[in-house]
Amino acid sequence: MADPHDWVKAKSVQKLKELQPDLFDRFMEFEQAVYEPGQLSTKVKELIAVAVTHVTQCEACTALHTRNAKLAGATDGEIAEAVFVAMALRAGAAIGHFKTTAATLDRMND
Repeated sequence: MADPHDWVKAKSVQKLKELQPDLFDRFMEFEQAVYEPGQLSTKVKELIAVAVTHVTQCEACTALHTRNAKLAGATDGEIAEAVFVAMALRAGAAIGHFKTTAATLDRMND
């Protein structure tokens, strides 16, 4: 598998950097700063990122943050548990959106 950090080298990302180098550099600085230890440890931040990437469905991001979580000391079990948190939230969103289906059915049955 390619290094997940290689996303920065992608042609499209390099084009974005070429078009807006200052904003790109600021974004990269921000991204690096976000994962530094603060009130939350880097490990916890990366576990959050693993869960979020499963919801946003970015395969490269999932690979990157799974790798980073392991490097920050996360166990395979912790990573799997973070994925289950993501699964529960996705299911919750589906349940929450049922209100639109229920309202439509109610209107059609009136």
